[in-house]
Amino acid sequence: MLMNHTNQTEDDLFSCHSPSVVGYRYFAVLWGCAVTIIGTVGNLMTILAFALDPRLRSRFNVLIVNLAVADLLYCTILQPISVDSYLHLRWRSGQLWCTIFGLLLFLSNSVSIITLCLIAVSRYLLVTKRAVFDRVFADCGLVLLLISAWALGLASFGPLWHVYVFVPQVCTCSFHRTRGRPYTTILLFFYFFVGLACVGTFYLLIYKRVQIASQALLRYRISRRSSRKKPTSSAQGTDDSGVGSGMTNTCSCEMSSQVELAQNKDEIPCEKSSAKASNSSAANKPRPDIAPISPLSTPAPTNAASSSHSATSGDDGEFKRVTRMCFTVFLCFVFCFVPFLLLNIADKHNRAPQVLHMFCANLTWLNSCINPVLYAVMNRQFRQAYHMLLTRVAAPFTCLWTRWQALRT
Repeated sequence: MLMNHTNQTEDDLFSCHSPSVVGYRYFAVLWGCAVTIIGTVGNLMTILAFALDPRLRSRFNVLIVNLAVADLLYCTILQPISVDSYLHLRWRSGQLWCTIFGLLLFLSNSVSIITLCLIAVSRYLLVTKRAVFDRVFADCGLVLLLISAWALGLASFGPLWHVYVFVPQVCTCSFHRTRGRPYTTILLFFYFFVGLACVGTFYLLIYKRVQIASQALLRYRISRRSSRKKPTSSAQGTDDSGVGSGMTNTCSCEMSSQVELAQNKDEIPCEKSSAKASNSSAANKPRPDIAPISPLSTPAPTNAASSSHSATSGDDGEFKRVTRMCFTVFLCFVFCFVPFLLLNIADKHNRAPQVLHMFCANLTWLNSCINPVLYAVMNRQFRQAYHMLLTRVAAPFTCLWTRWQALRT
């Protein structure tokens, strides 16, 4: 009788059954299965594309791969267990795996946030302080940053080992809402509010810097057109390009960030055509018509300046596209997690419907599978690499289909 009572207690401890969620669980199961399949295939393709395509092997894309590894950890190991718990409306893996699940869950989330911060910082340094970018994100420095990201996440949520429990409101394992305070509150505030706020701030600074540079480039082109219409005179204090010395210094100061973008093209994932890709070795060599411009220097003569700006315009557009893709990844992360965080802050006494808690928790699943879709939609080079991988995978099946059709005929 005591054994039956004990078993009944364990069933209640790991059960999230409620009449209000019996129908909703089927939606959660289908949603979780889609996240598992798309996330596993997509993140695995991102890692393989980086390993097989030499054009993707840049220091910046290493951060993208680290983000894919964190998402792959969740999609392949944790998400199927969450689907099982929703299908049966109870946790069937025992307390030990519940503790491991909670630790891996927050480890994956924390590494994702840290990697998003590193991506934002790298984009900012690339456009503002190129020398600092080269020192911080060098090969050894980048490896240390990635190891530190995983070590920091493990050191942050590892001490909560005895606090991870099954949470019936979301039918999954997490840390206890009150037992780990105030440490859990500090961690959530540091990662999800301070960390994401820093990411947003850096992207705002990048946006302002790019806007200033774009306006400076536009003013320079207008001044170039107007200078060509007027006769030049050395007595008026103009240089060889026909731009006055005052305008020259102002324009060169504002356009320095634009020219810096073209100094090392391998740090920005380029989306060139196959014809241009064949000349990549020649493009990586220092070009005599693209010279660094210090904030106080004057531009080169007319021919060098015009060729420099025409070569830089493509890199500037590429930088904007890659930065826009990274910012979209950040916005998707915020969209997935903010509703769940706000609901837990507002509903301290668990008075909200359980279905609402489950839906907000299920929304966080989307973050683990959406990034490869964004890469394919917003980056031509990743899209081409994905297409190459799918072609290789489908090649044996296509061959078998061709032979089978030949045998039928």
